[in-house]
Amino acid sequence: MESITAALGPLFLLILFGAALGYWRWPSPDFWPAMERLIYFVLFPAMLVGTLATADVSQVPVGRLALVLLGAIAFFGLLIWWLRHWLQLTPAAFTSVFQGAVRFNTYVGVAGAAALHGELGATTAAVAVALMVPVVNVMCVASFVAAGTLGSASMGKSVMALVKNPLILACLAGIALNLTGIGLPGWSQDTVGLLGRAALPLGLIAVGVALRPAALLRIDRGLLATNSIKLMLMPALVLALAWALGLDTISRDVALLFAALPTATSAYILARQLGGDAELMAAIITGQTLLAMLSLPLWLQLAG
Repeated sequence: MESITAALGPLFLLILFGAALGYWRWPSPDFWPAMERLIYFVLFPAMLVGTLATADVSQVPVGRLALVLLGAIAFFGLLIWWLRHWLQLTPAAFTSVFQGAVRFNTYVGVAGAAALHGELGATTAAVAVALMVPVVNVMCVASFVAAGTLGSASMGKSVMALVKNPLILACLAGIALNLTGIGLPGWSQDTVGLLGRAALPLGLIAVGVALRPAALLRIDRGLLATNSIKLMLMPALVLALAWALGLDTISRDVALLFAALPTATSAYILARQLGGDAELMAAIITGQTLLAMLSLPLWLQLAG
């Protein structure tokens, strides 16, 4: 347990540091939105390209990892849709609950995997991101369509945003460079590596800045359902599947880590843009992020 908390502790401290910066609005209210765009469109894609382009992916059981992660996401996505009438939520609130159940915070996942298992952990995490990001984004956009919160104009914008998603494009570019044997020649590897190393600490601080403690005052059936799925039921199913399919220790830990992650802070932006309940989304993001600081080490300790 000490090794797990020692690996994850600094990550959570960076998130709390970001929460303090956000509370004091330092250095300015306009600084962090611009920084988030830099991280999302430049730094984190550079990290994914750098990792996937040069990684020995043969060390990662891609097929079994996909079965574990995508199987669990599909199951709980269908479950939350099946429960929509029981939850008695408005269409806008349902889309926020759906996002809270299936989305994951990529920054915390990759940083946690690297802290726990070094380079191979980061490689496995990059493969997990490549598998999950396209599927989760399609599912979330589909939830807005099915819930009826989109107009035709918004639908077109959401499809274009999906096609131009920088994380999806970075994963495709990294995989293509790896499979073709081109890799990152010359100075490009060191340059991309330097950019990528800036992504995780800044990304974790940005996660903290985005937290909204006042949103924790909201408690309802939808919030309890999505938090239960994301922080308890999802990791339990993933751990059971990982054991059943015989995943190695590193792949099992990374799969469990991604299953138990809090939802992505970008879900708030999607909720605002596509007609979701942004206030509920803020409560879900904040609650899950703070609760995950306790639940993540416990899940990893149970797996170990």
